[in-house]
Formats: sequence, C-alpha cells, structure tokens
Amino acid sequence: MPISAVDAIGPAFEHTRQQLLKPFRLNQWGKLALVGFLTGELSGGGCSMPSIPRIPYNRDHSQNLFAPFEELNLPHLDPKTMVLAVALSLVGILVLGLLFVYLNSVMRFVLFDSVIEKQCEIGRSWRRRHDAGMRFFFWQISLALITWGIILVLIGIPAFIGLGLGWFSHPGDHLLPLIFGGIFAFVFCSLFMVVTLVVTVLTKDFVVPQMALENIGAMEGWRRLLPMMKAERGGYAGYIGMKIVLALGAVILFGIVSAIAILFMLIPAAAMGGVVLLTGKAAGMTWTLYTITAAVVAGSIAILVMLYVVSFVSVPGIVFFPAYSLYFFAARYPALSAVLYPALPAPPAPVLPPFLPPPEPIG
Repeated sequence: MPISAVDAIGPAFEHTRQQLLKPFRLNQWGKLALVGFLTGELSGGGCSMPSIPRIPYNRDHSQNLFAPFEELNLPHLDPKTMVLAVALSLVGILVLGLLFVYLNSVMRFVLFDSVIEKQCEIGRSWRRRHDAGMRFFFWQISLALITWGIILVLIGIPAFIGLGLGWFSHPGDHLLPLIFGGIFAFVFCSLFMVVTLVVTVLTKDFVVPQMALENIGAMEGWRRLLPMMKAERGGYAGYIGMKIVLALGAVILFGIVSAIAILFMLIPAAAMGGVVLLTGKAAGMTWTLYTITAAVVAGSIAILVMLYVVSFVSVPGIVFFPAYSLYFFAARYPALSAVLYPALPAPPAPVLPPFLPPPEPIG
C-alpha cells in the first residue's frame, strides 16, 4: 500500500541526515547551495533588506524634493538617450530572466540527481540532463505566458466593461460597481494564481522525475500523472496540505537562521562600506555617474553573496523537500521506486566441495 504524506516525512529526514552528515562534506554543501539558489528551493525566506538611511538635507531646500540630488555631478541626458537607456534596461532584464529560467530548468534535474545519488556532481548531471532541462525550460516559458495572458484577460474584462459604461469618467458616481469589479478581478486572479502555484509544485515534484527517468516531455508526464491523482485524490490532497505545513515551518526555522547569518555579515560589510566612503570623501571623490555605477555593482554583488549565504544555511531544506516528494511518489511510481530502492546484489552461490566418487566396496 502506498505510504501517506505523513509517513514520507521520516524517510526524507533520514535521507537528508545521511546525505549531509554521513559524512559532512563542505564542498557538497557549497554545491547544493548553488543548485538550490538556481532552482529557487530556498526554504529560509527570512532575508530582509536593511532599511535605506535617510539622506540629510538642508532646511533651506526642504521644499524641493530633489534638492539632495542637485549636488550630484551627473551628465545631462536628452530624452532620446533616456528612452534608449530604458529600452536597453528592459531588454537586459528580459535576457537575464530567460537566462535564469534556463539555469533553473536544467538545475532542477541536477538537484534530482543529487538527491537520488546523495552526491552533487553539477557538471556530470548538467551534461546528462541538459535535453530534459530544455524541455522543462520550454514548459516553464509556456506556462508563464499562459498564466500572464489569463491574468490580463481577468483584469481586462472588468476594465473594458467599466470603460465602456463610463465608470472611469466619473468614478464617484459608480463606486459600487467599481468596488465589486475590483473584488471580482482580485478574487479570480488570486484563485488562478493558487491553481498555477499548485501546478508548478506538482510539476517539479511529480512530473520532473518522469521526465528524468523516461525521457518524456512535461505534457506526457502530466498525462500520466492525472490518472494517478484521480485514483488517489485523498493521498495527493494530503501531500499538498502537509507540504504547506512543512514549508511554513521551514520558512520560520531557516528564516531565523538566515537572519542571524546575514546580521553577522552586515556588521563587517557596513564597517567596510563606511571606510570606503570616508576614504573616498577624503580623496575628494564625489557622486558621479561612474561612482554611482560602481556603488550599484558593489551593492548587487553584496546582495548575491547574502542570497548565497541564505541558500547555504538552507541546504537541509534544499535536500529535504525534494527527498520528501520522491519518497512519497516512489510508492506510486515503480520506475522511481526502482531507482530510490535499488535491488540488493544476489548473494554469491555457495561453494560446493568437489564431487567425490563413491568408495569401492571392500573385498
């Protein structure tokens, strides 16, 4: 009989303990932290950005909101240059987003191999799973496009109705329909986002193993998964509910640990930043386009380092949650069970003594 969502917790904990602590290998933690960061498996979400310090200003300029920036030695940019800069920035953001989805897709299979084999070998798994990762990449892009398209439709229908009826021309005269229209759009968008989130979680938990083991696409994996879920609605519903509970506990636990780790990092980072600022001020440096760019680059690097630290302390969660889904699904998917529970080698055949002929009769 397949194990329940509760019964799968024990094997997942034991699997995590053996992989990370028997023996403890620092390089494995480092690799798993990188894989977990790129797959979005960070369980500790307690990282909060430090508050931005208030910029001192002269009381004589208190009526001018842009007074603090007037002393910046920035070159004048004409509108065409600003439009070009904004366009290039949007293209850069789009390219970086696609690159992250690509890395996320392939690394999802690297994480699968790492948990199955209890050994993280990024290069070997990357070469082995690149084709499957590309299929998952196109699935994720298609799902994102469909999701945002439906959300735009859900928001656009009430907006076009209100625009056609003239509600936005005199909103004070149409408060009731505007409120109900906003509620309609919010409720349906929220429900759709919940459904999309469930589909995303089930895909990476139950479809990715099929893609990895049988070299199939995501749609074929869902075609096989749906009959399993229909035959055991209670079991999969319990899995989703238990995973929500475990995720909330992990967010609290790893959030506290991550906050402590980031606090220890911020103290020397703030001291180093203060020294740099004082040194630059003493050397006569001012805020120019180049120094601001350097500060933005340094800040971005610092944020990436902090995120990696959060991922490093969250490695137990990065291993536990994939293991939890694998142990739950292995009882329902024979191909995964054969990999997760490999058959023991047959014992060697006993060595029999050489055949001796019967003794000859005496006499």
